[in-house]
Amino acid sequence: MLSAATTLVRRDIRLALRQGMDSLMAVVFFILACVLFPLGVGPEPQTLARIASGIICVAALLAALLSLERLFQADYEDGSLEQMALSALPLPAIVLAKVAAHWLTTGLPLIIAAPVLAVMLQLDGHAFAALVAALALATPSLSLIGAVGAALVLGARRGGVLLALLILPLYIPLLIFAVAAIDAAAFGLPVQPHLLLLGGIAAAALVLAPWTAAAALRQALA
Repeated sequence: MLSAATTLVRRDIRLALRQGMDSLMAVVFFILACVLFPLGVGPEPQTLARIASGIICVAALLAALLSLERLFQADYEDGSLEQMALSALPLPAIVLAKVAAHWLTTGLPLIIAAPVLAVMLQLDGHAFAALVAALALATPSLSLIGAVGAALVLGARRGGVLLALLILPLYIPLLIFAVAAIDAAAFGLPVQPHLLLLGGIAAAALVLAPWTAAAALRQALA
């Protein structure tokens, strides 16, 4: 089962790199959103430093949302998803493999780009480690929760709008705790409680999201 799931992850990564549009769009949106904020609020270092954590986390959240609609859509349209569902690999494992590929092609580039943008936004240097840790814990949850939403709207008209309405409220705790962790590090306060909360959400999403998304996919394929 592990080899089949690994093969599926490699397949999705190859497809994402070959097409490139969804992953590239997410990273470009993330960069542009962070670059545009200083133009709107002004270039004062103190102002940017105060809101840098919120800017980066909101931009990362929205960037991850951009590519979620296509998580299952392409395989659904060409019949590959139905063949996967009929294979020996359990549907929750298929969901988990596709989520892993999504995180590797979308979430990981956002984590890599975040410190560079943090420098531009004058984020306190003491908060860089917390920024990377918070995004490393939050972005897998974004992909896992997003997979549930993507499965629920699969085949629906205007699925992107429905997807945003479904999962954005679920993203709010991740946004709150990620920003709180970065701000705590910047002010010299304990960061561990916020990171533990993010880790708890990630653990819960890892257990619940694949099964929930699999149930929604079965309904869409019925």
